[in-house]
Formats: sequence, C-alpha cells, structure tokens
Amino acid sequence: METTNEFLTRLGVEVSQTGSRRWPDRVKARIVAETLVPGATVNDVARKYDLRPNHLSGWRRLAKDGELVLPAPEDNADFAPLVLFDVESPPPAEDTESAGSAIEIIAGAVSVRLDGATPAARIGDIVRALGGGA
Repeated sequence: METTNEFLTRLGVEVSQTGSRRWPDRVKARIVAETLVPGATVNDVARKYDLRPNHLSGWRRLAKDGELVLPAPEDNADFAPLVLFDVESPPPAEDTESAGSAIEIIAGAVSVRLDGATPAARIGDIVRALGGGA
C-alpha cells in the first residue's frame, strides 16, 4: 500500500527528510478546486491530503484574493452572463435581445462589454484587474 509521502511525492510535492513539505502552486490549486465541488468539505479534502484544515483554508484565501489560479472546472459548466454594478447606481436594464450573447462588467465609471464566448479565465482576469476579485 502506498504511504502518504509516496502519494504526495507522486503528485509533485517535495517531502524533506524532516517531513516538511513544499507544495507547488499547481498542486495547491488542484486541492483547493476539490473543496469547491458540491458536497465536498474542507475537512474531508484536508484529510485526504494529510493537511490541517486551516492550512487548506489559507490556500482558499489565496485563490479568493487572486494569488492562486485554480484550474478550469473539469465539467463543461455553462456560465450565466455576469454584470457587476456599483451599489449606488441601479443595475443596467435587461436587454432581452442580447441576453446570453454579451457579458458586461461595470466597476465604478468603467464599463467593459465582452462577447459571450469569452473564456471564463479571461473574464476572471478582467474582474480582478478592475478590483472585483473578491
């Protein structure tokens, strides 16, 4: 049976003689993504990788802050159009003709309109650049 250290080494984690581990960002991102699957819990995923749950929660905060890029979801999920608006101004009126064909991101006085086929990763980059990475 495979030991925990063998399992982690196979994933790309560097395990020292003292037992300390160095986790590559791609491995951290993959583990964080597992916590986002419906029904998964931080505790269960942490246990699977022999991590403390608060350590994994720290990685989740990095991802939330845009400092750890998560892999694209494995399933081909459909995304709804996203409109961000300043709480002081009302949301833009619903345009039934273009619904689903364009994505509009509004941050303060800045408005960005994207084609509905824009990759999710690019949309995330734009939202983070506009300061909406929360």
